[in-house]
Amino acid sequence: MTPEHLHYTAEHEWVEALGAGNRLRVGITDYAQEALGDIVFVQLPEEGTQVEAGQPIGEIESTKSVSDVFAPISGVVTARNAALDDSPDLVNSDPYGEGWMFELTAQVPVEDADLLNAIAYQQRIDNG
Repeated sequence: MTPEHLHYTAEHEWVEALGAGNRLRVGITDYAQEALGDIVFVQLPEEGTQVEAGQPIGEIESTKSVSDVFAPISGVVTARNAALDDSPDLVNSDPYGEGWMFELTAQVPVEDADLLNAIAYQQRIDNG
């Protein structure tokens, strides 16, 4: 399942524009959470953290491995999903909803960022 209204990174993060301005919500894709397995811990950046596109800014720990979370676009973190502190499994059960990770105000509009649309992302995961 690859929601068409989202943008994607090669590192399997999704990005959703939140109304006007450059406010974005970020999470990991269904493909990524499935590959990771049961998620047991999520470390996210704090509000006010300046992030740079492509740089690691957090970690996801599963029963299989530990993986980095990357910033999909440069900006400032404006919110983090505190529900994941107590229920990291929300990333598994609802990666595009309650399992979102953080929000940020981007330096550029999402349309100007180096992100994939749903078709390009699906082709990428289909082709390995």
